[in-house]
Amino acid sequence: MTTHDVTLVVLDMAGTTVADDGLVELAFDAAARSQGVEPGSPEHAGMLAHVRATMGESKISVFRHLFGDEDRARAANLAFEAGYENLVDQGRCEALPGAAEAIAELRGHGRKVVLTTGFSRTTQDRILAALGWQSLADLTLCPADAGRGRPYPDMVLTALLRTRTDSVRQIAVAGDTGYDMLTGTRAGAAVVAGVLTGAHDEARLRADGATHVLGSIAELPAVLRG
Repeated sequence: MTTHDVTLVVLDMAGTTVADDGLVELAFDAAARSQGVEPGSPEHAGMLAHVRATMGESKISVFRHLFGDEDRARAANLAFEAGYENLVDQGRCEALPGAAEAIAELRGHGRKVVLTTGFSRTTQDRILAALGWQSLADLTLCPADAGRGRPYPDMVLTALLRTRTDSVRQIAVAGDTGYDMLTGTRAGAAVVAGVLTGAHDEARLRADGATHVLGSIAELPAVLRG
């Protein structure tokens, strides 16, 4: 199959279609404080390095790794969500240039578009509402909708099932992190596109399986037109 055959496009949100602008790290500070870890401390620095390395992963999974205990992980996750949603409510959430137009173009050519995230459904819905994107895509998915978050293929495969797409080879996946690339390759997507508007650089994206590396999501419609 060629890029012309792609009928389903699965797009990440923060860092890919939505500007992150450090919001994840600010929300992580709130999560860390909730567990007695102060920003600026050596412990915080080590945790922040892990957060940066695992950008794109389901946030509850990240906190399970960092805090070990399930109760602490859930408390940290709630603090993270509250912190992130507060930043969104302050008007700190913006679409990346050309993202909405790219999604509209993809759908205009008959492709289904699904927006995915490592955040909870509550946080995802808050972002969509802030941007006025509730009807922009055909479907939106978070880890709880699929079973497991990135780097597992669950969200991409759930998108395939929900949109009644015939084959994994008709899927394009795009994101800004290595975990997005792993998700796409593990799902068998024909196109796994990394974008340079978010967390990870070209070397990391290529190492984790990117078939294409783009300056931004605005370039994706042209790639799929071939």
